Amino acid sequence: MKLSFGLSALIGLTLSFHAYGGGNPEFVKFPEKYEQIFTKYDVANRANQTQLAKFYANKIAVESYKKGEEAAPGSVVVMEIYVPKKDAEDKILSGADGLFIIDKLAAVAVMEKRNDWDSAYNADDRSGGWGFALYDPAGVAKTNDLNCAQCHTPLQKQDNLFSFQKLVDYVKSH
Repeated sequence: MKLSFGLSALIGLTLSFHAYGGGNPEFVKFPEKYEQIFTKYDVANRANQTQLAKFYANKIAVESYKKGEEAAPGSVVVMEIYVPKKDAEDKILSGADGLFIIDKLAAVAVMEKRNDWDSAYNADDRSGGWGFALYDPAGVAKTNDLNCAQCHTPLQKQDNLFSFQKLVDYVKSH
């Protein structure tokens, strides 16, 4: 009995290390009060057409892009992911501006750029110096089966950001 319990616990612990997909909250921390101290630079329906996102960047990222440079180490970008409201027929509701009407916050995705990542953070789980993590609305690490780095790596000409142009346009106009 003890052996099977111990083996089950070991398997469960091993699986939990891989449950974060391409993100790792051990290395990419949740930025407390980001919504108060970061710059909100965009709100958009996500490309998957099932969610709405709000995007934030810290001062280091904003200043880097203002200079026309790639994000400097220490840059942090946050994407709040919202579930939209639906009508009685389960169709997503949009406002007059075309944006989905928010029902609730589902998750907070965090990207942090560094040039000194701990060697314990697998390089395959990072992209262009960016590390990733996903959190629930309370800032607690959330498991996911996404491989963040895999989707962001093809965006090297955009500093590995899907919202790169939105952020560049924002900083140029402010």
